[in-house]
Amino acid sequence: MRIVDVCAFYTPHGGGVKTYVERKLKAGPAAGQEIIVLAPGATDSVISRGPGATLMTLASPTFPLDRRYRYFAGEAEVHQALDRLRPDLVEASSPWRSAATVARWRGSAPRTLIMHADPLAAYAYRWFGPIASRDKIDRSFEWFWRHLRQLDSQFDGIVSASADLGERLRAGGLRNVFVNPMGVEEGQFSPALRDRELRKALLRDCGLGEDATLLLGVGRLAPEKRWPMVIDAVTAAAYQRPIGFVLVGEGRDRGRIRAAIGGNPHCVLLPPFSERQRFATVMASADALIHGCEAETFCLVAAEARASGLPLIAPDRGGAADQARQSGGRLYAAADPSALSRAINELLDRPIDLVRRIAIEDAGRVRRMDDHFAELFAFYQTLVERQRYAA
Repeated sequence: MRIVDVCAFYTPHGGGVKTYVERKLKAGPAAGQEIIVLAPGATDSVISRGPGATLMTLASPTFPLDRRYRYFAGEAEVHQALDRLRPDLVEASSPWRSAATVARWRGSAPRTLIMHADPLAAYAYRWFGPIASRDKIDRSFEWFWRHLRQLDSQFDGIVSASADLGERLRAGGLRNVFVNPMGVEEGQFSPALRDRELRKALLRDCGLGEDATLLLGVGRLAPEKRWPMVIDAVTAAAYQRPIGFVLVGEGRDRGRIRAAIGGNPHCVLLPPFSERQRFATVMASADALIHGCEAETFCLVAAEARASGLPLIAPDRGGAADQARQSGGRLYAAADPSALSRAINELLDRPIDLVRRIAIEDAGRVRRMDDHFAELFAFYQTLVERQRYAA
């Protein structure tokens, strides 16, 4: 099959979508599929990633809310590109304008929408959750559910990487939901990469000795990630025991996060690691991963932490919750800093050797990305054959 991914929020600057796209460009050809990623870029370009793998960009303006991203200039350019490419199947990777653009394309190929984003959880539930129930928020945002149901009627499949999101989509009236969890890259993350000297150095950066606990946070510095809440909860938990917190990420919320850290010498903010091997070593060298965002559609970083032998402390909703439930991690009431602080201490009250042994045993059970793509391509093949049969 020739699969074209109309990927509106791909950026070379990093993030979960980029990680996923780069992996798909390898997995597709290995499985006998041709993958073309059509993304907004600074210029029109066609970049070969090897046989059967192409990254194509259309010259597009910067996205006003985050200038690391660009957004397609118009619908006609995307339609013209799809006409030239003649795909067997088309993916859309955002539920916004690009999905409507793909839906309105006049080609005959089946099309799917991959829910890389959960806008209600990232925005509406976060903004209005303190004053209204989810049911009431959903009723207030019925226009968005109508939009999703309309897309559901126009697409052959809505792909969700999270059981939590999949259940909400079905409850919202979508009928073509296909839950297909993602996974980690084979051989990339492992408890065997744990480096005691690196752990000591990171704790030293936090002004602490090696007898302290090293908590790790990884993700974009964006409001929906709730890093200031995480920092407050870690600070509160540290009144009971020495805890260092290393946050790895970049983004527009950096100033607010630095303000939340304030003069706390035990919290350190680091930029993302350009080398995946170095990142995997840092991951394995921490004592637990802490996550604040309930809007994750899969939470790749939580899966990577599990594969690294780390216990998880995660909110009780979203993709991170799926990962914590599967691994025996600690869940806390989403968006509640007091609950998060309690969860940290509840985890650390347990014998550390037992906690690590359970986490290391779980590492080998983490789903691999190859499993995700094998199921995804099999689903796509079914859609293509169904469309050919119908014709």
